[in-house]
Formats: sequence, C-alpha cells, structure tokens
Amino acid sequence: MVLDSLDGRVARMTNTQSVFGEHMDSLSDMVSFGAAPALIAYEWALRGLGKPGWIAAFVYCSCTALRLARFNTNVGVVDKRFFQGLPSPAAAALVMGFIWLMDNQGFNGMGEGPWLGWVTFGFTLYAGLTMVTNVPFYSFKDLSIKRSVPFIVIVLIALGIAVINIHVPGALFGLFVAYGVSGYGMYVWKKMKGKPVSVIATSTDEPDEQGLHR
Repeated sequence: MVLDSLDGRVARMTNTQSVFGEHMDSLSDMVSFGAAPALIAYEWALRGLGKPGWIAAFVYCSCTALRLARFNTNVGVVDKRFFQGLPSPAAAALVMGFIWLMDNQGFNGMGEGPWLGWVTFGFTLYAGLTMVTNVPFYSFKDLSIKRSVPFIVIVLIALGIAVINIHVPGALFGLFVAYGVSGYGMYVWKKMKGKPVSVIATSTDEPDEQGLHR
C-alpha cells in the first residue's frame, strides 16, 4: 500500500511517467490487491464453505479488475478529491486486515468451523462489491505536504503511532474498517444535505460539476 501510494509521485518527480507505467501499475495492483487477497482468503477460510466460498473469492477478484479498468477510463473526469468506489488497496486491507487480526488472536481459518468462513465471506463480498459502487471515498490527494504542518498535527501523529503500537493488528484493522464504511457515511450525508453525490463530471457547463475537471 505504501509503495502503491509512492510510485506515481516518484514517477512525476523524476518526470518518468508514461502510459506503459500506468497500465503496468494497474496490472501490479490487480495481482497485489486483487488476486493475492482473494487466494489467501479462499485458502484460509472460504474453501471450507464450498461453492459460496469460491463465489466470494471470484466476485472480489472480478470486482478488483472492474474497479481498476473503470479507474483508468474515468481518470480524466473524476473529482481528484474522491475515489469512485472503495480503492483496491483499501479493499485488500479490509480482507487481509481481518485475516491478520483473527490469526493473531489464534483463530485457524477453516479449523474454527463454518462461522469464521461466513464472516470472511461477508468481508470479502463487501470489499469486492464496494469497489464497483459509485460511493465517494476521500482520496487525501488534496492534502499538500509542502505547507507547514501545525504542531498539534505532529502531536496527533505521534499519539496515533503510540495507540497503533498497543495492538498493531487490531488498531490497523479498526482504521481499515472505518475507512471502508466512510464512503457510505459521506454518501448519506451528501444526500441529506442535497449535495451531488457523483464524483463523475460529464460536462463543465453544469454548476454542480464545476471544478471537477481541474
């Protein structure tokens, strides 16, 4: 996830970005955040469910491919502040974070019986389907590291690192879950406020779509 967030920035800083690099990045994402989590989840717990297990793994893997393809085709017409659907690294973190937490607590996948398989089924299916929704997820791309950082932010970062180190799997999984549901919360909030919920702009002439093509 860290490297995926840095590769594009490094390419732009070194002026080495290319169409080939964009497609190679998507292929890498498909393996790292699509095929690998689906296979691990299947072998860890989903295999014990039979057909529902491989269906969940297949849906997750397929939705990752669809999400990446849609991202590539819509990259020029989306509001850069938001992702259209759950980004694939966050979806992978949701699935793998759950497995990491359960394994850390001593749960042995299929050896625990069908209940753990069905919980894994739910997380895998939720992560997969949320990737292909139109729900907006904050991208953090409008945050600038060039500006001076307030002292309180540094204190909060240090406090956050300390809290995470109390129980790394549990704390990180909590962050993954919070982000994984944040898009739906933002969607409901925008609906209640009467604001546009789509991150796609089809025209620059409409008032609601001003600024989406910057």
